[in-house]
Amino acid sequence: MWMTVNERRFAITLADSAAARAFAALLPLTLDMSELNGNEKYVSLPQALPTNASRPGTIRNGDLMLYGSDTLVVFYLTFDSSYSYTRLGRVDNAAGLAQALGRDGVRVVFTQD
Repeated sequence: MWMTVNERRFAITLADSAAARAFAALLPLTLDMSELNGNEKYVSLPQALPTNASRPGTIRNGDLMLYGSDTLVVFYLTFDSSYSYTRLGRVDNAAGLAQALGRDGVRVVFTQD
């Protein structure tokens, strides 16, 4: 799977889960993602996905997560968190991800190829 931010394209490896398969079934998606906390971009999905939430403890730069059942989150900094998420996948090489996403809201395109 791919995530494109402006002209930067990032490969994403999806988790082997019902939530990740349901997310992939929605693609292609063009989403206007909002900024939150200086470490993540988030957006409400057009429909709820299956969940299997857990507390990962440490969030990593490049994690693609589901908060609740319908909020997609892309993290671009590594930090500790007590929140629960369902893992959808991970950016294979997150170098430059924070710069590509920027400090404000951003349009992100998710595709299968």
